[in-house]
Amino acid sequence: MSQITTHILDTSTGKPAEGVAIRLFKSQGDDWQTLASGITNADGRISDLLDKGDTLEAGAYRMHFETKAYFENKDEQGFYPYVDIVFEIDASGTHYHIPLLLTAYGYSTYRGS
Repeated sequence: MSQITTHILDTSTGKPAEGVAIRLFKSQGDDWQTLASGITNADGRISDLLDKGDTLEAGAYRMHFETKAYFENKDEQGFYPYVDIVFEIDASGTHYHIPLLLTAYGYSTYRGS
């Protein structure tokens, strides 16, 4: 399993958000370097964002969720065209799960397990 995983739940329907494009970035001073990208599966998950065994350095990272296309595909008007979640990790190699609870007009996140 990837050191960083994600899951999106569309809380307005109670169903996983399938087909959401996601990019993972690492902070590089004032810039962001793209590390990986993927698209959520039928269960709203990406479990192989990074190669198994890859361990990230300590630092700040950002997950960018392309929510506009997801809502357009559902013929819904969304308020947020994307969601960025910025978080910090240590150098322990610990698994980090970054879930997104999403509706057309709101979102929340937390550190999952």
